[in-house]
Amino acid sequence: MIPDSGGPGRPRRYCRRSHRQRAFEARRMGEVRGLGPGEAVVSAADLAALGDRLYLLRAALDDTADDVRGDPGAAGWKAAYRHLRLAAGELAGTRLEPTALGGEGTRPDTSL
Repeated sequence: MIPDSGGPGRPRRYCRRSHRQRAFEARRMGEVRGLGPGEAVVSAADLAALGDRLYLLRAALDDTADDVRGDPGAAGWKAAYRHLRLAAGELAGTRLEPTALGGEGTRPDTSL
């Protein structure tokens, strides 16, 4: 989230100049590659990391469903919650940085 400066001028789009520069480079690379609006290129490593973390979350959901079936008691619920929270935290910490962006006027979604 970019803090609102409340000052005169245009609102900030990027939290740092380096992020603005990376976005500019990604847009230029998108033009070179002929990407359309809404299209982006991400590294294979970033995509694989996202897939791995999604798999961990799905597995944690399945494990948690099995763990709380019946009456697991307070300790069982706490353990299931910790397991699920750990997997969700891994996914929440995942960042996808586009190496190329398509379409004029597009910019990275800072919520990713």
